[in-house]
Amino acid sequence: MPVYSMTGYASATAQPANSGETPSPAATLAVTVEARSVNGRFLDLSFRMPDELRSLEPALRELVSGSVKRGKIELRINTQRDADSSWPNPQPEQLNRLARLESQVQTWLPKAQGLSVQEALNWCKTGTTGASANDETVLEAARQCIKGFLEAREREGAKLVTMLKQRVATLRDLATQAEPLIPAAVQRQRERFLERWQEALSATGAAQTISEQTLQERAINEAAAYALRIDVAEELTRLRAHLDEVERLLKKGGEIGKRLDFLMQELHREANTLGSKAVAIELTNISVEMKVAIEQLREQVQNIE
Repeated sequence: MPVYSMTGYASATAQPANSGETPSPAATLAVTVEARSVNGRFLDLSFRMPDELRSLEPALRELVSGSVKRGKIELRINTQRDADSSWPNPQPEQLNRLARLESQVQTWLPKAQGLSVQEALNWCKTGTTGASANDETVLEAARQCIKGFLEAREREGAKLVTMLKQRVATLRDLATQAEPLIPAAVQRQRERFLERWQEALSATGAAQTISEQTLQERAINEAAAYALRIDVAEELTRLRAHLDEVERLLKKGGEIGKRLDFLMQELHREANTLGSKAVAIELTNISVEMKVAIEQLREQVQNIE
């Protein structure tokens, strides 16, 4: 499955099908739908459209949510009409219904003012004439827009995958550089520990009250425990395991953004531990470079669905 970015943009325009009949004055000549999105933890949809199209919001929401799972998405719908059709030609049934409604209201509210011509025209403009044709035009434009929107997100997702793989390769190289440094660093610190141990014994005079064999065994045990505390081989092993999982998810594709975000936290934890245990300046420098690469990974992962 492809990997989708949560940022993208697309637009599409559709026109009513020409059935050979003269379109009604209220019919829309063209509909343009624009979709744009940025990253988000969940799916957050917002719509900007003319009031007469608000009844289509449930269908549009279902159309988008069926294809997109995460991201803050804004859908804009613009309609275009001829200048001659900017004001409708009221139909008799519309005017009769409006007159009955006005009469009913004034029966209950005698002081209510009558409708003006502009108010009547506005009501007829948002009436049902041509609504079914307009609805289908809007939905067709929306379908085309979402199709292009997904393609744009897929293209950007492919670029993100390439970038993530480069950062993963960088982290693997850093781990490879750190691995041969560990035994020498541990041995060096072990020897330094034994030297300080002997200095401490001489300073306190403990060698005169405790047998040499007992002191030697204790020194070896303490040095071994200290070597285990500063050994970072386990951290490098876990780091490589997390990198393997990142590559597996990138190959699998689909909705992997949240899993990758969790793995970034784990990678950062291992790099932090490596830095805190480092007993050589070379390992400290490698830990810093790892943190930089992991932060770059994390920033890009935030954009993956």
